[in-house]
Amino acid sequence: MKYYIIIPAHNESDFIGLTLNSIVNQTVLPSKVVVVNDNSTDETASIVTEFIKKHDYISLVNKTSEAIHLPGSKVIQAFHKGFETIDGDYDIIVKLDADLILPNNYFETICNHFKKDATIGMVGGFAYIEKNGQWILENLTDKDHIRGAFKAYRKDCFLQIENLKPAMGWDTVDELLCKFYNWKVVTDDTLKVKHLKPTGANYNKTARYKQGEAFYTLGYGFIITAIASAKLAMLKRKPLLLIDYLIGYWKAKLARKPLLVTTEQAKFIRNYRFQKMKQKLFR
Repeated sequence: MKYYIIIPAHNESDFIGLTLNSIVNQTVLPSKVVVVNDNSTDETASIVTEFIKKHDYISLVNKTSEAIHLPGSKVIQAFHKGFETIDGDYDIIVKLDADLILPNNYFETICNHFKKDATIGMVGGFAYIEKNGQWILENLTDKDHIRGAFKAYRKDCFLQIENLKPAMGWDTVDELLCKFYNWKVVTDDTLKVKHLKPTGANYNKTARYKQGEAFYTLGYGFIITAIASAKLAMLKRKPLLLIDYLIGYWKAKLARKPLLVTTEQAKFIRNYRFQKMKQKLFR
């Protein structure tokens, strides 16, 4: 299967070389890799240029945007910029972060999953972070969720969910829309991806409010938002984040922010979330 990779990158000179090196050493190589240099002020572009000299399937696209890093919107706008440059001759489209080290068989395994089952819409591995000299699971989400750092989509699924949403929560709404359209989401625990920069390391207070806003725009409603906020705050071991998330939710609600989904999709999402909660409660 033919796969294309798009990598948004902002000031990733410490990591982008490691990421690209793990890509060019894959057992099944990509047909295209597009790195979107999003207003970097470091050596990101020059590092990518050195890889381009040796690997003709890698290209560089420059984008100018605001320097502030709000989760979701900035990275997906950069992804969209890269997506505009590719043709439609792919089977799988991949969004990767620029701070990863992938196992050499990562994409061979991803392709095999898609080949085996035509109803699979998304596949991904698991993120590991270094702590006290050991690589441990970055346990911020359920194990049936694919982290936003490495998303691989079947083309038909990607087109049906209408690309990625430029807002925080994009890497949840994509999976929920997959399920809405009856695609399977598969995670493979044999694929251990080294995540070199912890999630949210540079997020500020405004960004934390954005998490609550994301719950609102996903159509969760207050009860599901409160439960999801409490869970996420506990996973991050920062209980006061619960307050930030709920403030963000109510700010979005009072401002009547537009949802990322339709009314029908929002209803499906709430029902799906409630069913998952019941399963965990009574298992």
